[in-house]
Amino acid sequence: MKDIDAIALLQDPVRRRLYGYVVAQGREVGRNEAAEGAGVTRTLAAHHLDKLAEAGLLASGSRRLTGRTGPGAGRPAKVYTRAEGERSVSLPGRDYRTAAELLAEAAEEAGLDAVLDAAARRRGEALRGSAEPCGGLEEAMAILAARGYEPFLEAAGGDAEAPADATVTATVVRMRNCPFHAVAEAFPPLVCGMNLALLEGLFGVGGPVRARMDARPGECCVVVEPSKSNEH
Repeated sequence: MKDIDAIALLQDPVRRRLYGYVVAQGREVGRNEAAEGAGVTRTLAAHHLDKLAEAGLLASGSRRLTGRTGPGAGRPAKVYTRAEGERSVSLPGRDYRTAAELLAEAAEEAGLDAVLDAAARRRGEALRGSAEPCGGLEEAMAILAARGYEPFLEAAGGDAEAPADATVTATVVRMRNCPFHAVAEAFPPLVCGMNLALLEGLFGVGGPVRARMDARPGECCVVVEPSKSNEH
């Protein structure tokens, strides 16, 4: 399916809510949970989830949601996650990815990592403008969400996701999406360093939060946490 046709499916508000809910969980989601999260019936959710899977926007599979195995464990249920890959539409057609990859390749060959990081930090500062340094994790979450990073709070002492209002118990803000993913895959040290510098400039120096590198599979390479000076 062409990108424009796949993206057009999200024009339907129910599909858009279902897609948004599945993506926000960062894990496999069953039909019952998705239906409840989107506020629709299970039958309607199943229909739209399958349409999204057929379009390649979601990936589908099956597993037992009860955690039980063997006789009496029940039939596997259909589950959904965000599909890998990107969908984009540009009118007229543009190819910014090739330009970005060529520039990254040239910068890497010329050893311009420090120059790129400095430029990224300045860009972050320019985006922040005259605003004070980021005031805390909640504000950092809003800034990151606006820039497409899909942030979430990681609960203290584990990988489980913290409640949205649980900033006190959260150790870090992690991000499910890297806006520079395609180029970062080809040039990870260069682009991840640029990403860190951009966020350092965006959050400001000396505030309650800091960005640092902490790569984990399937997520952005940068995390945000309280500054050492603000830890108790």
